[in-house]
Amino acid sequence: MDKTAVKTFAINSRKNLIEDVEYKMSLVGIYENEIKNPISSANGIETYQIGGSTQSIFDDDIEKRERLVKEVEQKGFKNVVEEVSYTWFNRIIAIRFLEINNYLPTKTRVLSSETPGKIEPDIITEAFDVDFDYTQEDNELIFKLKDENKLDELFRFLFIKQCNKLNEILPGLFEKTDDYLELLLNISFTNEDGVVRQLIDTIPEEDFRSQVEIIGWLYQFYNSELKDETFANLKKRIKISKERIPAATQLFTPDWIVKYMVENSLGRLWLEGHPNEELKSKWKYYVEEAKQDAEVESKLIEIRKESEILKPEDIRIIDPCMGSGHILVYIFDVLMDIYVSEGYTEKDSVESILKNNLYGLDIDDRAYQLAYFAVMMKARSYNRKILTKHIKPLVVSIKESNYISKELIELISSKNPEIKNDLNNLIFLFKNAKNYGSMINVSIHDLDELEMVISEFEISKSELYYSKYQNELNILKIIIQNAKLLAQKYDVVVTNPPYMGNSGMNPDLKDYIKSNYPLTKSDLFAVFIEKGLEMVKESGFNCMVTMQSWMFLSSFEKFRKKLIENTTITNLLHMDNMVMRIAFGTSATTFRKISLNDYNSTFYHVKLADVENDIVDPVFFNDENKYFIKQINFDKIPG
Repeated sequence: MDKTAVKTFAINSRKNLIEDVEYKMSLVGIYENEIKNPISSANGIETYQIGGSTQSIFDDDIEKRERLVKEVEQKGFKNVVEEVSYTWFNRIIAIRFLEINNYLPTKTRVLSSETPGKIEPDIITEAFDVDFDYTQEDNELIFKLKDENKLDELFRFLFIKQCNKLNEILPGLFEKTDDYLELLLNISFTNEDGVVRQLIDTIPEEDFRSQVEIIGWLYQFYNSELKDETFANLKKRIKISKERIPAATQLFTPDWIVKYMVENSLGRLWLEGHPNEELKSKWKYYVEEAKQDAEVESKLIEIRKESEILKPEDIRIIDPCMGSGHILVYIFDVLMDIYVSEGYTEKDSVESILKNNLYGLDIDDRAYQLAYFAVMMKARSYNRKILTKHIKPLVVSIKESNYISKELIELISSKNPEIKNDLNNLIFLFKNAKNYGSMINVSIHDLDELEMVISEFEISKSELYYSKYQNELNILKIIIQNAKLLAQKYDVVVTNPPYMGNSGMNPDLKDYIKSNYPLTKSDLFAVFIEKGLEMVKESGFNCMVTMQSWMFLSSFEKFRKKLIENTTITNLLHMDNMVMRIAFGTSATTFRKISLNDYNSTFYHVKLADVENDIVDPVFFNDENKYFIKQINFDKIPG
């Protein structure tokens, strides 16, 4: 993969899409500093004065504009522009992946052609033959646009049709676009400098062929200029707002580090109760446990007895800061290895992994879309019929309760005061939740009952009544799902958490962390180490790649003491500056939620010279490079 080409494309795409969205918003009288009123409105037509000319919108588009205005008023102009731009970017990238891997149900390419050298996408050439449930009006429009040679307009119409059709099999990414999003789509296949042509012309098809990894790189590079701008603002003492946290903290995890973390947490959990030399040899980054003293070994034998009764479908593993899903995708592979080793078919394993094992959370709706897509594409690679099963993976975007009305809470809980207290507590916990994400501590126990009450409320109300609260109800149901994922315990937590020192935190985030995580308040990465240990079961594994400073700085001294008293480091990968493509040392650490004094931990020290093309060869992890350090002396980490 040519990462330079991928980066150039992603950065230019963001600029182009933002310009296009702002231009389309201006055509309906919406600007950053002004929302125009129509100069006339009658008979399903609204007309706006745009510069020296007029622009009219009709019928359904009037309602779409109203929804767009509401979004701008609630979220702010710039935030809506970013959200819409990235939503279309996600869908363009996803459709490119689908068409190259021949996963589109229609088997007809949307952005390109299977005929070499042909610029016109196959979907235009074969427009009348594609199964998009056309109405008579649709057919007439297609004929008219072809006859008038308005092929870019036809392309946009068919692209939206394809997105809506994909809602049937991938609803987490392709939500129905019969909304203001349609007003703001301005893509073209004839413009050589546009997003579609640049994608086709500059990124080789091979980079998309069954390689979900490219999605993560595109996500990181798309955000790179926004990240630079955010850190430039920090120098001006402008703190990082909740909207900017994803861009400021997102860092793509190199593939070899992902494998190291997953194999030495999930892999270790399984192998200690189900020894399997074939699996062990397949997991190239798996580190054998060091030889232990007799007393420690006897305790490990007792722990392993619990692992022996573990079945594949019993395993719960979460990435609480999942980003675009890179770690989840490899977790999927390792889970598949485990299932198949126990005699399951790949087909049955896929369904069970999606329903039982794999969990993910993130504050960024756009990252969630990509993580959802990446997980489903991994599932599709093992089971070609899985997309028609309508299974929703257990990955979600954290939602905020900010716009859930008191009126709705009163209506839902009118006959149940106890439920009212729980709902109000939930609303309180998830207010501005995108500022806090997976750090939220959920204390509500009967979330199933809340779900049931809301379901009964939906059924009991008329369609007109329900539609008034539909959006709020949908958000409330997702919040309950968020709460469930945050409340339950896991066998394994694996993530690359956000890195952010308290000097960059906005006041609300800083106060929240100070109150809830006083030992780790200096940086978000340390907060997530602490939170991960809260999320795992006793004897469970918490593996994270973080800044190295928790091992050395005096500000983390009390936290280190707590770690020594309550956890065991089974292995630790200490990496020099730039190994993770950042100018700081990092560490990938596997904590076990049990204290084993005198445990022999296994350590590796990776220098930049050990890295080639973002990879450290598995051969590196041999006896020659190992350090064995007693848990009680863990402050003597080499380097």
